[in-house]
Amino acid sequence: MHRLFILSFVVLLLALAVVFNPASSLAVKTSPTPTQSPVATIEPTSTPIIVPDLTQKTPQTLGPLEELLSEQKLGKVFPTNFIKYAIRGAVSVGVPANTIVLLLLLPISAFVIAVTRNVIGIRGFGIFLPAALSVVFVAIGPVVGILLFLLIVSISTFVRLALRKLKVKLLYLPRMALILWAVVVGVLGVLFSAPLLKSASLTNVSIFAVLILILLAEDFIRVQLGKSVKTAISLTSETLIIALISYIFLTLKPLQNFVLLKPEITLLTTGVLDVILAKYSGLRLMEIWRFRKLINNS
Repeated sequence: MHRLFILSFVVLLLALAVVFNPASSLAVKTSPTPTQSPVATIEPTSTPIIVPDLTQKTPQTLGPLEELLSEQKLGKVFPTNFIKYAIRGAVSVGVPANTIVLLLLLPISAFVIAVTRNVIGIRGFGIFLPAALSVVFVAIGPVVGILLFLLIVSISTFVRLALRKLKVKLLYLPRMALILWAVVVGVLGVLFSAPLLKSASLTNVSIFAVLILILLAEDFIRVQLGKSVKTAISLTSETLIIALISYIFLTLKPLQNFVLLKPEITLLTTGVLDVILAKYSGLRLMEIWRFRKLINNS
């Protein structure tokens, strides 16, 4: 029942992630221009939509953010708006506004991850890895990110089992280096097949995204070696769930605008909520569901 609940939750969050992901929008078709000439006209082609990527310094990303900053009136410098002035000073000398937004969103992402673990009861590989994984989903999309992760895990697991089958004994670090070599070959194979697959998402894959996915695969292998395959699959699945939840928050446009225009409120509120959450010592929601019969009988 517990595993069925987790799988159902993953499917639901994947659906939500695709809905909230702007990359899933359909391209808008252009309408043909009316003409009175009897000559045959060229059929209108669909115009691809350029999806703003918050992790990239592009005009589509920076334009709306810088416009928001230029439209906001600050007034005199006070302790309640000094970060706003600092943001404008940094942007004026070339610091990307999208980087500032991502930095302001990361504490919110960490708080969301802490809530999912301490209140809901979803486990995972720490707090920094799911947060970084959610940024990877922002950069390349949740579907491509999960598919790449499954590829990396499959390759690393195959190499590990092959070494065991062949009875090749290697130290931990050389073995992980060999697994990394195999993973790089596999990822390069996928990237080289991009012209055949004609997937625009594959062209946006960066080394940063691959490194984060490899870190997650390394934790999967470490838990698999130290505990069991079942535990590794459970922790990895729950890490993906946490990252997808955080991804949804990172891609909310109103939240992005709010943290940029009101950074003081964002940082102060997030810090206070972290302290309040640290005081929570009650049962997690998944524990209540698991022991619901015992709780009802008491």
